[in-house]
Amino acid sequence: MLNLVWVQTFLALIEQKSFLGTAEKLGIAQPTATLHIQKLEEQLGKPLFLRSRTGCEPTRDALNFLPYAQSILRVNDRALAAVSGDHLRIGASSNIGIYLLQPHIRSYLRTHGDKAYDIVIDRNPAIAEKLENSEIDVAVMEWWDNRDGCHAQYWKSEPVVVIVPPDHALGHQARISCDELSRHDLLGGEPGTGTGRMLARYFGGTVPVPRVAMQLGSTEAVKQAVKAGLGISLVLASAVADEVKAGSLRALPFVAPPLEKELYVVWRGGLPGLPAPAFVQHLLSGTDMAVAQVS
Repeated sequence: MLNLVWVQTFLALIEQKSFLGTAEKLGIAQPTATLHIQKLEEQLGKPLFLRSRTGCEPTRDALNFLPYAQSILRVNDRALAAVSGDHLRIGASSNIGIYLLQPHIRSYLRTHGDKAYDIVIDRNPAIAEKLENSEIDVAVMEWWDNRDGCHAQYWKSEPVVVIVPPDHALGHQARISCDELSRHDLLGGEPGTGTGRMLARYFGGTVPVPRVAMQLGSTEAVKQAVKAGLGISLVLASAVADEVKAGSLRALPFVAPPLEKELYVVWRGGLPGLPAPAFVQHLLSGTDMAVAQVS
């Protein structure tokens, strides 16, 4: 079992690059800091630092160990926070965190105070990993892959639209069909959003799924590229509400049936019968709790 104090000293030495600086930072004696590192090296069976008169440099083994050491202390902090108070760490995939979640957080903070949460916005796969590793308490995501130890609940469905510049050949249309879209290449946004799987289900094999011609990395980049006339794309309708209102983009919903993305709220599982975290209850308070339960 790794000693948390030794791990803390290891991270301080990575930062300070000297045992003296590490001891001063942690408020311990220099021989104690040296002993911590020696004990950790013995336990791991590898030298972690190259000592010299000018300081200490981490070895390759130390750099390999570094992200795990950081994660260990983050989980420790999360565990202490979970027991000591009502502080919540929320994770959200980028599109949800940027375009959808803020009003719900604002209303949550009215009753829980502005120090009741932290929010992490990242790609959907990264958020899933952070939840699995207990680095966040609740995740709001564009898909969920039923990992062990977590509960997931359908939150809402968000319309997906095709965006085009106002002067595009499709710009005069009120809606678009699968057949029409299949004749166009799409600009791709952030990887890992599940849009490809969603399209495959929607098109159902009867019409070719549009090809993604360019992967731009984010919805904001996609919007700017479409405005510049580089192509067309698919986005959540909420992501382009301002641009559609301003007239800089046209948003075309699909003819019936509409294309929608199901969004989920996921949290770490506790003992059976325990209530969901307060923020989960807050999000779901206005939705049908019986719809699309997955866990």
